[in-house]
Amino acid sequence: MIENVTSKNRIELQIDTSYRNKLDISGFAQMMKNPSYCYKFYWLEALVQLVSRNITETTFDEIINEMICNAWYSVREFHIHLSGIQGDEIRDGLERAVLKLSELSDLAANDSKVEILNAIKKYDKELKEYKEQLTNMVPYRALAGFFGNAGTPEWDSIKRMTAYIEKVNREVVKLPYTLGESSKLKKEIHINPEWAEMIKDNTVAILGWIQYEKVKWLQNNNPEVPGLVYKLAPMDDKMRKLNKVHKLWEGILELSEVRDVFTGKKVIPGNYDVDHFIPWSFVMNDELWNLMPMDSSLNSSKSNKLPKWDPFFKEFAKNQYLMYNLMHEKAGIHKLFEGCYRDNLHSIWAGQELYRKGNTQEEFYNILAKNMQPIYDSARRQGYEIWNIS
Repeated sequence: MIENVTSKNRIELQIDTSYRNKLDISGFAQMMKNPSYCYKFYWLEALVQLVSRNITETTFDEIINEMICNAWYSVREFHIHLSGIQGDEIRDGLERAVLKLSELSDLAANDSKVEILNAIKKYDKELKEYKEQLTNMVPYRALAGFFGNAGTPEWDSIKRMTAYIEKVNREVVKLPYTLGESSKLKKEIHINPEWAEMIKDNTVAILGWIQYEKVKWLQNNNPEVPGLVYKLAPMDDKMRKLNKVHKLWEGILELSEVRDVFTGKKVIPGNYDVDHFIPWSFVMNDELWNLMPMDSSLNSSKSNKLPKWDPFFKEFAKNQYLMYNLMHEKAGIHKLFEGCYRDNLHSIWAGQELYRKGNTQEEFYNILAKNMQPIYDSARRQGYEIWNIS
């Protein structure tokens, strides 16, 4: 059995003796050490996923297609930079491949894996250069932890590295995979049957270990991004907790007129959405201070874009202040407000400063702006687009 053991902020793989006696598990644990780019994590992840589906003969091309699919949501939906940015340049080749596919296709940020794979095949010629760049080093360097004292690898020659890997596998230690003689994207990958057995028996634990290491890397390269651990896969609508907030705004609409932040039109009870000012895909929460009633017809257009700070923040804050006043004046609204505690009121600053009794309108606006604008600016730096409302 394989386990993920947390120790001193690390997760290490613990393999039982039946596998330790047959396979170089310490070498396997080195496969993600000292990465230069994030696609090293995606390479091993794709390999494990293919093996888990009983695929033990594959190619660079097939693995890289899997990598693009796995990185798609983080890059497109959540605007994560896989290996950071140097100046204005995106460092990671896998991120560049995802963005190129986005440019070529009409894929949505949250399209299915099948749709992404179909688009990769459709634009295979245009993506070839981007995909080939990903084959240069990682497939070979990922095995470096197994080489030990097997002699100095000749990293500058693909042909000699292929032969070197075959020799290590034959004379020194069983490697998870060896490579065929074809070139570039057609190059074959042969998975060792014993390694395939171990991977299939322990897929969940191995993928958990890879995700842990990947998140550490991504968080280090995206220090301003909140909730990054949740940004490696498509969004789950079940994560949204808006029911209590919707009830709160329904109560407010029974007592007062509310104007849509973006159109200035009257919000019609039962005919609006509750949406986030700063996109949910960035903040990854449903905090009350970031939510507003919004014209349903505009919600899909706004999607995960940022509204312009000026003039819309002022209108947003006006509605928040209306809620604040009614919450302190009307017992029924206060009860609905309290109903939001569990799912929508976790930020300490909101409870202690924003929603405390006695704030003037100016004080309320200033507290809200002081806490929201840095988050808004972070989302903008991360690449979230500005919504141009028509």
